[in-house]
Amino acid sequence: MGRIPFLTAFVTVVIVGVVPFVGGGGPGLTDSATASAAARSPLFASTATAPLEESVDVVAIASIERVTEESLAAAIKAEAKSLTTDSEHLAQKAVPKPKPIVVASTGTASVDQIRAAYASAGQSCPGNVGGGVSGAPSRSSSQGVAGTTSGDLASFAYAYNSIRVANCLQPIALSNFRYDSCMEERLFWMAESPSSNPLDGWGHNGTTRSDGVAARGCDGNLAGGSGNSGATVASKWWESYSHRASLYRPGVSTGGACIAFAMTHGGIDEPYSFTRAAARWTYC
Repeated sequence: MGRIPFLTAFVTVVIVGVVPFVGGGGPGLTDSATASAAARSPLFASTATAPLEESVDVVAIASIERVTEESLAAAIKAEAKSLTTDSEHLAQKAVPKPKPIVVASTGTASVDQIRAAYASAGQSCPGNVGGGVSGAPSRSSSQGVAGTTSGDLASFAYAYNSIRVANCLQPIALSNFRYDSCMEERLFWMAESPSSNPLDGWGHNGTTRSDGVAARGCDGNLAGGSGNSGATVASKWWESYSHRASLYRPGVSTGGACIAFAMTHGGIDEPYSFTRAAARWTYC
């Protein structure tokens, strides 16, 4: 019986000391946001527990006659375990970013199929990305044909991504649009043809030029004509289903993808406004 007063006092201390942690509400959303700002992750408000309906003294007094050494030890162990679970901050864990929807491996998925795939996964279509586009050197060929400018590359990149997002496709990081000197060399070779026919030399690998000069440079998806810009050729490639499958690859993962681009202005007997452009999907 001599241990009952001691146990009673100990229970009162345990309950008074533990209850503020177990029953009290956690920090509010404002406090949590401030403490977690460096993590740059989404925050959710914690659910506060209901207030205690009985005072600490009543609980302690009501429990005196039922306390044993075994029940006290079990209660202490249970409370200690509950305090090791940080339920307050588990509710604030960052939500993983949804993975892009991939519905095809050949670039032949339709926009309707892709929209349906996002909807079935409970996701909305992707949004656009920010950032900047790397530059291009604005160099000229040995015969004075003007090459790719930074404006050409940027115009193409922004239009390309706008088209993708409008059609529920994941955008490409703007830093992954690259000026391609090898495709530019091929366009220079076409533009330097002495023929008055602007289509002389126009075409993919195996195409010849009327004067017999061997082709140089690299192949790609081609577009051109008077008054074109990076943006207009991006649109032309989307409107052509074969070029769309090659350059936009609907439904294919964009992980590690880079888009190479080049454009020339004018030719031997063509004005600056007459452009030739090439682009291809590659990997960084």
